[in-house]
Order: sequence, then C-alpha cells, then structure tokens
Amino acid sequence: MTSTSRPPSIWQRSAAKAVLAASLVLALGAGVTLWRASVREAVAVENYPPQGQFLEVTGEQVHVLDLGQPAGWSSDAPAPDLVLIHGASGHIRDMSFRLAPALRDRYRIVIVDRPGLGYSSRADHTGASLAEQARLIRGAVAQLDVRAPIVLGQSYGGGVALAWALDAPGSLSALVTVGGVSHPWPTPLSRFYKITSSPLGQALVVPLLTAFVPRQTIRDTLTEVFEPQPVPEGYFDHFGPGLTLRRSAMRANALQRANLLAEITAMAPRYPALRLPIEAVHGSADTTVSLDLHARQLERDAQAVNLTVLDGIGHMPHQVATEAVVAAVDRAAERAAAQARLR
Repeated sequence: MTSTSRPPSIWQRSAAKAVLAASLVLALGAGVTLWRASVREAVAVENYPPQGQFLEVTGEQVHVLDLGQPAGWSSDAPAPDLVLIHGASGHIRDMSFRLAPALRDRYRIVIVDRPGLGYSSRADHTGASLAEQARLIRGAVAQLDVRAPIVLGQSYGGGVALAWALDAPGSLSALVTVGGVSHPWPTPLSRFYKITSSPLGQALVVPLLTAFVPRQTIRDTLTEVFEPQPVPEGYFDHFGPGLTLRRSAMRANALQRANLLAEITAMAPRYPALRLPIEAVHGSADTTVSLDLHARQLERDAQAVNLTVLDGIGHMPHQVATEAVVAAVDRAAERAAAQARLR
C-alpha cells in the first residue's frame, strides 16, 4: 500500500519557524509592555498616594478628601458644604491645586475621585454613566454628614453635577458648572477615544500607552487642555499625570467619554425641570467644551441660570481664573441661602 503522507516541505518548515519566532517576539513584547506599565503605575502610586478616605457605596469604593470645617466655624454653626467634581482624565488633585485652597476659609469642602478615576473603583464594565457616578458620589458624601451641598462640576464633571441635580434635586442646594458639558454636540468621537474605548484598544493599546507614552507628550497634552493660557507653574507636579495614565483609569475614562454624547442627549430635555440656583462659568476661548453649544444652551433651557462668560479664557477657568470661579460659588451660596429663607 502506498502512503499518501509526505514529509513537510522546506517551505512548511520555514513557515512554522517564522510563526514560532513571531509568537516569541510578540510574547516578549507583551511581557515587556506589561512589566513597564506596572512599573510606571507603581511609581505613580508611590509618588501620589491617596490623600483622603475610602467610603463604600453599594460595593464600590469612592475616594473622598474631606477638608473639614474651616477655622472659625463649628459643627454648631457649620460652613456651607461644597462638593467638587473633576473632569475627564482628572482626579482629586486637579481640584486641590488652586480652587479648594481659595475656598477653604468659608466652605466645608469635599473633593471626590469620580468612579474609575483617581483611587475610586470602576463601577461597571461601561465605566459608569453620569447618573451612576452621581449616585455613588452622593452616597459617599452623605456618609460624611454632607447635607444639601453646593455641587461644582468642571467639564465632564459638570455633566455629573447636572445628573445629580436632575435625579435628586432635594439633595443639593445649588449647582456650579465650570466649562461644563451639558448639551449635545455635532462632532463625532475622536479617533483616540474610538480606539481606546474598543475591546481591542482596551486590551492592547491602553497598556502600550501606559508603558511608553513619553513625558513630553503628557506635557504637550496638558498645554493643549489649558490653551490659550499657559499651564500654571507647579500644576504638572502637583497633579501627577501618572495617575491618569494607569490602565484602569484610562479604560474607565475612555468608556465614559465614548458614552457621554448619548447620555447628555438623553439628559438635556430634562433641564427645564431644574429649580435650584445654577451658576455657569465658561471661557469664551474654550475649544474643548464650546460656550455656545453648552453654557449658553443651559442658560436658555434651565431656570435660574446665571452665566458668567470669561473673555479669552480657555477650558480651565478654575486654574487660570480662579477668582471668577470663587465668586460664582459665593453667589451660588448666597442664592441658595435666600431660596432657603423663602421656604
């Protein structure tokens, strides 16, 4: 009987060797990437450890920095409560650089890491919706005996603050948005977020970014965020961008950003129901969150919105025009107190 089997050809043997070599290279590359990403994450955590406390809300950990009662105030005569919510790619340290110190003498300030960012745990596989983030933050600060606070949200955090006000209007006294997102916009999701929010991007691209993105690229990105103003001296080192570049934070941030337009589109028709005092602070030169598409639309759609437009200011008023944001918080407090007296 004649056998139909033949020994492998030289081409088959060469192909097998090539596949094996490629597999080894990929495995080695993956190993180096994961090792380097882990090292950079460890350095970020060592240099910028948690500043606050961890509070559990329905099984999730929310990292909260409570600055306590300011000097001259007491539990018998407490200062107004103020909750600060950071934007996309941010964490507590963004709010603790200039804004919190400028307000600390007359407000009991609580700063939160939004779910999935900073040191707060990621709520679910989608990165957590605006409403879910608001619920978790609300549940966390309630454990600190924060009652009817003024809630300030910057950029993406403005959307979280609006979700809080819509879903639990009786649990806050006033709202302040700073360069806050509030309404739908026509531009599509950027290629970066399309990639990093996809399953493949989450698995492959995010670790590469964590492992290898150059420090200068991070500085350049911050420069773009602050334009046309320069990044304030000391901000980079205070903020600690390495915390934002951790894989868990990048994955959560990308998913939140990818889901944002649909969530805002669903939320916007509900704004006429808002009755609380709202202060909106927005830079005329903000190219990240458009003044005309967001703050002016919020002024049109919601009641009791006082809009402050900062001429020539970009996306980071709380860092580069801090006094204007402080004034908005003070107005919100005065308006909330006046509204309370009428009840």
